[in-house]
Amino acid sequence: MKLGSFPFQKALVTGGAGFIGSHIVRALLNAQIEVLSVDDYSAGKRQNLSSLVNRELLTEVEADITEQNNLKPYFKNVEIVFHNGATKKTKCMRDPHRDLEVNAEGTFNVLEMARACDVKKVVLASTGSVYGEAEYHPQDENHPLNPVSYYGVSKLAAEKYAGVFQHLYGMDVTILRYFHVYGPLQESSDDDGGVVAIFLRRALATLPLTIYSDGTQQRSFTYVEDVARANLLVATKRESYGETYNCASGLKITIQQLAETVMRICRVHDLPIKYADATPGDIKTFDVDNSKLKKLGMTTWTDLDEGLRKTVSWYLANPRQN
Repeated sequence: MKLGSFPFQKALVTGGAGFIGSHIVRALLNAQIEVLSVDDYSAGKRQNLSSLVNRELLTEVEADITEQNNLKPYFKNVEIVFHNGATKKTKCMRDPHRDLEVNAEGTFNVLEMARACDVKKVVLASTGSVYGEAEYHPQDENHPLNPVSYYGVSKLAAEKYAGVFQHLYGMDVTILRYFHVYGPLQESSDDDGGVVAIFLRRALATLPLTIYSDGTQQRSFTYVEDVARANLLVATKRESYGETYNCASGLKITIQQLAETVMRICRVHDLPIKYADATPGDIKTFDVDNSKLKKLGMTTWTDLDEGLRKTVSWYLANPRQN
């Protein structure tokens, strides 16, 4: 994005110290936009923001989006909100009540504060999990919404709140449904990490890989910098008002193929692969139609090999953050 093309001067990013949120903060700072990051640091990390350029434009705030009374001061004079504060899908089975509280009530609080403070636009991060099991392929934005996980339900509730705020108050909200985001800064622990990050960490350490189910489940892995670009893109387009977009690379690859690709990129061969029971609420096949976002201007996506190589380089340069 060219400097000067961004139509807002001050942005607030919830979950700004998190994996995806910190990449959005980085993209905004690179465009010389003043940014306020709001994060409760339950998952976000301070080091994710520690080495960014233009840090004089960044203000970091520790706050919980479920505590509405404490949020209002931070929304004053903000022109756009990128709402990425959420629980992780990996945690929804362990604490579904917190999942509901953060993803649904937290989103309501963010929308209410945006309304009260006359924020011009909100970009809401949602998920492909709102679709549930596919009734047809590829899944476009008109696919029925029948989530099969707590996480999908709570994120769908967030989308519905956004629709109500648009209907009642004319709020400009754009929804981006993320799919299988990976890249530098992603959590790589076996308990809470994304599958790409876990596979890369274990492959670099020549440890066995674990596949849940039989490995034939299909995904559309999307590089995190592309997701950040998509956020800034929809913020610049008036025609994104009230719209929902699949934010996905369109890639189609099975988890078995991912494991093999990771081993090739990491230059390790014949690592043992263990197979375990499928994760509850896991969806078998994602075949995603991203043509709507392409028509808006998101015409290029990072190739999987390139994205994996960039991610490996980051992990090797930052071993203590893995």
